[in-house]
Amino acid sequence: MKTPEQVVADIQRRVKNTWAATLTGTAEAPAWPQAFPLGEPSSAALAADFADAARLVREWRTWAEHRGLQLRCANRRVAGTDQELPTHVLVPDLDTALRVIPDEWSDRITRGRQRAAVLADRYPHLSQPTHTLGAVDKLTDVDFDLLCQAADWFATHDATGLTPRQVPIPGLHAKWLNTRLALARELAGVDDLGLLPNHPARIHFTYLDPTHRAAGGRLYDSATVGDRMQLPYRPEVVIISENKDTAIHFPPVPGGVSVEGAGTGGGTAASFDWIVTASRVIYWGDMDADGLEILDGFRDAGVPAASILMDPTTYDAWERFGTNVDKNGKPLGPRSPRPVPHLTEDERILYHQLIASDWTRHRRVEQERIPLQVALDHVLDATAPRSPQRPTGAPR
Repeated sequence: MKTPEQVVADIQRRVKNTWAATLTGTAEAPAWPQAFPLGEPSSAALAADFADAARLVREWRTWAEHRGLQLRCANRRVAGTDQELPTHVLVPDLDTALRVIPDEWSDRITRGRQRAAVLADRYPHLSQPTHTLGAVDKLTDVDFDLLCQAADWFATHDATGLTPRQVPIPGLHAKWLNTRLALARELAGVDDLGLLPNHPARIHFTYLDPTHRAAGGRLYDSATVGDRMQLPYRPEVVIISENKDTAIHFPPVPGGVSVEGAGTGGGTAASFDWIVTASRVIYWGDMDADGLEILDGFRDAGVPAASILMDPTTYDAWERFGTNVDKNGKPLGPRSPRPVPHLTEDERILYHQLIASDWTRHRRVEQERIPLQVALDHVLDATAPRSPQRPTGAPR
């Protein structure tokens, strides 16, 4: 037989899964009333430990009485005697469920009722009110009010040619609107807000070729996806660095360019022909789960990068400089693996070590902890002429 704590978890789960549909009245079948089963132990199990079963029955009756709930009971034959045992606890409606589950749900449902009423009154055209109510659930009251103001403005104004930053709504800024465009469009009842698209992605990079530098050529440059640009020389070696500082300060490399990976996916870098067709494309990032997932993402996007200093041997050599907190100071812990089909065997071994629950060593070694001269030596080794064979560390 379940304990009251276990059934409370069942009730909370039902509230979580059905509250929005209940408040909007759009559920295909009513969520309440609901009878929650307490479990049905066998007669043999009851007889084997009847004292414990009797104690739990008393606990259930006291628990239900204090909360104004009814128990559904059934007669059971136990050790030659008839016993009336509870089989279900009956919860008639959502408000009753709120008396049972943790207190924070009461405020959440109160807020949900208010917002459901606003949505029904101001935006009756919503085709999926349950989904919309769930989407606005975590907004603060200020943000929900701002969302409604934005939706009302877009419903009555033409925003064609404006950027999100230019929309004349007090309190609204571009980043706020960019993360809520779909909601604003849904509430406004329009297919397109008319706003200008986001500007094309850019990369920033540093010229490493010593001859170019000696001739007084510029050191730093940027390029925009889709824009024509002629580099002063065709890069033979492209080094993509996860962190900005290592890209900017990388030592000179003949025919080289260092690209700031900015810790993001590889789609932008893959858009540049001079990157993906370079004789050598090298990726260097942090030795942690994020860094190895980013490396896998670059390869998945079409960047044919071989890594340097991202393998178990390198980890063993530099682990003394490792850390167990992220950039925000939060502890790094184990986590479930993500698909990383583009990592090499050594990279994959390190990845699974760093996320394992039984890993007791540091979970991150930042690339800045490794001297740039060491990275330069690995780049020069990777780009040195050699007999035809697969380069060490190249994707398999």
